[in-house]
Amino acid sequence: MLVNRCTILAQRAYAGGRRAARRVARTVSTGQALALVVLALAGVAAFGITPDSTLDAVPTTLTVRPLARPELGDVAALAAPFWHEARVQRGDTIGSLLARAGLDDAAAFAFLSRDPAARPIYQLKPGRPVQLATDADGRLASLRMLTADGDRLVVERSGEGFAARRETAAPDVRLTAAAGTIDASLFGAADAAGLPDAVTLGLADVFGGDIDFYHDLRRGDRFAVVYETRYVDGEPVGTGRVLAAEFVNQGRTLRAFLWRAPDGRDAYYDESGRSSQKAFLRSPMELSRITSGFTQARFHPILQTWRAHRGTDFAAPLGTPVRATADGAIAVAGTQNGYGNVVVLRHDGAYTTLYAHLSRFAAGTKPGARVHQGDVIGFVGQTGWATGPHLHYEFRIADVPRDPMSIALPTTVPLTAEARAAFLARAAPLLQQLAVVQDSATARVAAN
Repeated sequence: MLVNRCTILAQRAYAGGRRAARRVARTVSTGQALALVVLALAGVAAFGITPDSTLDAVPTTLTVRPLARPELGDVAALAAPFWHEARVQRGDTIGSLLARAGLDDAAAFAFLSRDPAARPIYQLKPGRPVQLATDADGRLASLRMLTADGDRLVVERSGEGFAARRETAAPDVRLTAAAGTIDASLFGAADAAGLPDAVTLGLADVFGGDIDFYHDLRRGDRFAVVYETRYVDGEPVGTGRVLAAEFVNQGRTLRAFLWRAPDGRDAYYDESGRSSQKAFLRSPMELSRITSGFTQARFHPILQTWRAHRGTDFAAPLGTPVRATADGAIAVAGTQNGYGNVVVLRHDGAYTTLYAHLSRFAAGTKPGARVHQGDVIGFVGQTGWATGPHLHYEFRIADVPRDPMSIALPTTVPLTAEARAAFLARAAPLLQQLAVVQDSATARVAAN
């Protein structure tokens, strides 16, 4: 009888649970109703099947293992210098730099202020890093920084004093590509493209035989260049050679790639292996200005008469370097009447060039000495018949003066067939880099 009552009660509870679930399902979501039904059925089943049941105890075991005592490290290593880096900010002094790094070391500041070997530290360049090491007492233990010429200055504590030395750091050479568009001048466009001055002058040298950079440039002309950048400790310290260059001048595209010439000197050739450099430069000075051209009739400012002007006058500040426009031997280096201090170079064939009104001669400029194209042979002055600082330049063929700005200049010897194949393999990736950077009017890209 008791069993039957329990069974009836269970069935009622089961039925009641189902009715309750149906009522709830009218007002709640299907998922919620199913959850309630499951809970009702589970509760009834637990009550009807396993009342007053108990769980068996889970056996446990206590395990104790001894651990080895850790070995203490070298206590001295804990006192090793702590290195950190500070970046030079505009207006920084060595005092403000040390203070910003949290150093209050009067002895270190006194040494850096007075020792001649530490003087390069006062040539602080904004953005340049300075590595500092402090000891356990917070005093300066060591200092490292790059000097303006790319060496590494090292200052180290030695007992109660300090010692400074310079180290020659081997640079890491990487390639950098840049491009720009001429708006007013080459230097203006180069500055806008972030091009260093040395590279801009190198670009002018590469195409100096084909482009007069004072008269021939037009707005919209474009250039691209791949050049070397030297890095030490991850910081740029200078530029190297121009490896490849392209210049679009008045719709004409010129390209040049660096290659070691048969005579062992570096020279530039175009993408087909022809020499892109003329045997003579158009101008004996970098980016100079012509004040008086080659003419058969010019009023002489000193003689006050009309006479032929058989050369070209370039205006430049006193002391501007004057370059040899081609390889040759010095025939004259002295003083001649109206020319003042003058140099005459004799070149291969029947060519000679003359450089007059110099203020002084470069070291080694004497008759019989050999010079190469681009070598400095003297400096602009106003000696002889000159009313102001300038260079008078003459270009002669068989001792007959010719206009150096209009005459077709002879080219250098082209590459041999064997050298041409190696050159083209070298130039191909550089040509691709020029094309990539030229696609952006003003871009600067680190190649590798």
